[in-house]
Amino acid sequence: MKLSTLRPAPGSRRKRKRRGRGPGSGLGVTAGRGQKGQRSRSGYSGKRGFEGGQMPLVRKVPKRGFTNPNRKEYAVLNVSRLEELSGDEFTPSGLLDSGVVSRLRDGLKILGKGEISRPVTVTAHKFSASAREKIERAGGKAVLIGAGSGSKP
Repeated sequence: MKLSTLRPAPGSRRKRKRRGRGPGSGLGVTAGRGQKGQRSRSGYSGKRGFEGGQMPLVRKVPKRGFTNPNRKEYAVLNVSRLEELSGDEFTPSGLLDSGVVSRLRDGLKILGKGEISRPVTVTAHKFSASAREKIERAGGKAVLIGAGSGSKP
């Protein structure tokens, strides 16, 4: 095989449609734009969401509440899940690799549902007050990642 003999797969490259090149081309006269109206004229470029003068859907749907553009979404893990797992040291990357959490998103937060009976060292981006208290009561450590830095993992 030589570089000069390489060709695209048959049928993968199609010729572009040449519009407005006479009636025999199949796309002559109106060039696929229909008969009359704003969209048939030269210079027309539609605005995003424009529905031909009809009230656009985005204006019909009621707006409610507030969406925070700076919202942080954490992968959450309960203390009871840590009790089920083997090992005594847990990090976000280790939990991700083992499949305990599927996506880290903006970080890992440990929540306090359930109980833990053995000392473990948990490294996470956030802890609920009850989770921190339960881990430390069992003789473990709750290590905070990047406190105040706001950096992603």
